Amino acid sequence: MSDSKENHLPESSLPVKKGVSVVSEAVCQEVMGRADAFTAVENVFSAMAKNTAYNFPVIREAIGHADALYGFKSGFDRDGMVLGLKSGGYWPGNVQKDLTNHQSTVILFDPDTCQLKSLVGGNYLTAVRTAASSAVSIAHLARKDSKVLGMVGAGHQSTFQLRAAVEQRDFEKIVCWNFHPEQIPNLAAVAEELGLPFESVTREELCAQADVIITITSAFEALIDKDWIKPGTHIACMGTDTIGKQEVDAKLLTVDKVFTDELAQSIMLGEAQHAIAQKLIHQSDIVPIGEVINGTKTGRTSAEDITLFDGTGVGLQDLAVASVAAELAEAKGQVTYFNL
Repeated sequence: MSDSKENHLPESSLPVKKGVSVVSEAVCQEVMGRADAFTAVENVFSAMAKNTAYNFPVIREAIGHADALYGFKSGFDRDGMVLGLKSGGYWPGNVQKDLTNHQSTVILFDPDTCQLKSLVGGNYLTAVRTAASSAVSIAHLARKDSKVLGMVGAGHQSTFQLRAAVEQRDFEKIVCWNFHPEQIPNLAAVAEELGLPFESVTREELCAQADVIITITSAFEALIDKDWIKPGTHIACMGTDTIGKQEVDAKLLTVDKVFTDELAQSIMLGEAQHAIAQKLIHQSDIVPIGEVINGTKTGRTSAEDITLFDGTGVGLQDLAVASVAAELAEAKGQVTYFNL
């Protein structure tokens, strides 16, 4: 006669289900550093180039209220086993409410069951992953002897960009231009904190001095002319993520080498959209930066090359940093849980 209990595990040996984890904005800022973000973004660019990570079609629309843009970015990273989406957008009036204009939340699912896994604050992570993206481009494409960093834009995300960029090269000076000059002191204060000389200049002067240029604006017109760029410059265009936006002269994308985070987004809503529309370049002229990371395509080949990175911002970046933030927060006991 068999024991009816022999096929049942003791209750204590069953896996404990804690529920859906919640990682707040404050916790994200505490646990997620620039080094972790850099590694997460670099790894996901590599996976995308190997076709083991996929971004799904982006939804981004003007909602007809508050001059806002709202949308979803989603994807699946099979290497990292990360599935989910980021939902949010750009609310230009938020600054009057003491809120950042960019608002978002990352939602992660268990890729084996599609059960809701985590809710992660996305505002800080959006800024830190965008900065990590340009930093990855600098690490792989900028000249090793780059000394002057040019910042076009001095808004909320510019401070993240500056901090991440200076960790990739031994910059000796920061030059900056911004449409709203009253915002420049905020970026100057970060440069002072980092011990770097800072100068507010015209756009043309910035291009004449800078070895690396980061554009991080919400512009809908070219701010940088092709003829201003000197040989050997690396340009990271980080602000154009919507149809119609533009930061640099479309002819600038006819430079020696153009790279991007994701080709489909680059030609549809990134900086390359204008050069493609004007038939100045072909899709085949743009190289995913993951190919450079993986060594399957070359990056910079000479000190004279002008390189441009079209950083459109892909959902997989958000999922990668959110997944790492959730893991770090859970390991430190800084998450809360709930059950649906």
